[in-house]
Amino acid sequence: MFKLKRILLIAPAEMTRTPAFDRAQALARASGALLHIVAFDYVQAMALAGLFDHNAMAQAREGYLQVHRHWLEQQARFERGSGEQVTTEVVWARSTPAHVLEYVNDFHADLVIKDAHHVPALDRAFHQPLDWMLLRDCPACLHLVTDAANPEPLKILAAVDLSHLEDLTQGLNDRILGLASTLASECGASLHLLNVSNWSVVGDAAMSVPNLSLDHSLRDAITDTQQEAFDTLAERYGVDEKHRHLLTGIPYRVIEQFARQNAFDLMVLGTSYHHGLDDFIGGTAQCLINRAPCSLMMVRPLPSAA
Repeated sequence: MFKLKRILLIAPAEMTRTPAFDRAQALARASGALLHIVAFDYVQAMALAGLFDHNAMAQAREGYLQVHRHWLEQQARFERGSGEQVTTEVVWARSTPAHVLEYVNDFHADLVIKDAHHVPALDRAFHQPLDWMLLRDCPACLHLVTDAANPEPLKILAAVDLSHLEDLTQGLNDRILGLASTLASECGASLHLLNVSNWSVVGDAAMSVPNLSLDHSLRDAITDTQQEAFDTLAERYGVDEKHRHLLTGIPYRVIEQFARQNAFDLMVLGTSYHHGLDDFIGGTAQCLINRAPCSLMMVRPLPSAA
């Protein structure tokens, strides 16, 4: 079972309570994990003024940060009163991917939570948004929250990818279902399992190929293999028969449509960054990051033994 022990909430610089706060505190309460809330705050004008009068600006900066610290403490106070472990910190730094990733690595979080931010395609062409960089490089599971109408999710979708052999993805599907089933159990949520077929990796192929392009007998063999793997996963994690969904089509489109039609609170899926042509797993997550109709939780494979 995937046990959450340390949750890191990356709060926005603005002192505003967002959906990620409610989701983070709900998951920490349900799992018994430590919740640490960090905000990165940096005022360029104040930093520049410090070049001329360092001592005065240091005092002004400390006063400014104290206001932010006090606000974060107010957000954590109610949870502490309920017996939860909640700590807070305000860091004087820009929330750049480098600063955030350094903090995540130092904290050793099991789960990193932040609000999802939609970035237009044109903007993505000129710079890498923080969400996308975290999707690529965050060593912990990453939860991007779109809303928290139900802070404790009531309906969870685990989207697996059976186009790859499990040993090639370091047991990624098991990790996806392990986390999804743990959250479902702790939150009292229903768990659904989805695999979108019609794409497979054949032998030493450099990329996934559509099943329909394959020889009939080979296509049937792949379909049977994926069905068997799907049933094995579902049985292992006790997914109800009526909550098992095998669909066909282009993965990210089918997943998006299915999640939208069935009003899930949370979707758990895998991500793995590839430098080569085979970008199927990571590519599906990247396509969904700006499209998903619900919050996303991304799971990475375990590091290879090498």
